[in-house]
Amino acid sequence: MSTVNIETPRAPRGAGTRRGVNLEKWGWIYMRASGVVLVVLIFGHLFVNLVAGEGVKAIDFAFVAGKWADPFWVVWDTALLWLALIHGANGMRTIVNDYASNALLRTIFKGALLVSTVVLLILGTLVIYTFDPCPVGAPADLLPSFCEAGRP
Repeated sequence: MSTVNIETPRAPRGAGTRRGVNLEKWGWIYMRASGVVLVVLIFGHLFVNLVAGEGVKAIDFAFVAGKWADPFWVVWDTALLWLALIHGANGMRTIVNDYASNALLRTIFKGALLVSTVVLLILGTLVIYTFDPCPVGAPADLLPSFCEAGRP
């Protein structure tokens, strides 16, 4: 019968332990912190979009245009996009680490996850910051009714 020696949890690090930034620890902390902030952002988003106004029937192109005319809501929606997307990607990374036993497959999954997250963050941010409901030079019949008709 052999005995296994387990280090005391509070013992100093041995020579064989890894040094540097503990990414798993920071990922864990991010999930908790972003989760708390996301609860506030999501309930604020739902309240403004569904409760404070006329409900879901009032959400249309003009509603979004009016909302994104205010810099506060641009920042709010950007924070919601970034926190939610990175939170979800980090959760998926954890699932891939837990269930993908093949190292090559795990690398492919995590690479695809990273690429898709970066692409969606870039596209979503571009949509929020470049949104113009009344683009200059657009045909008048394609513009929403609230755009100035005489705009060049």
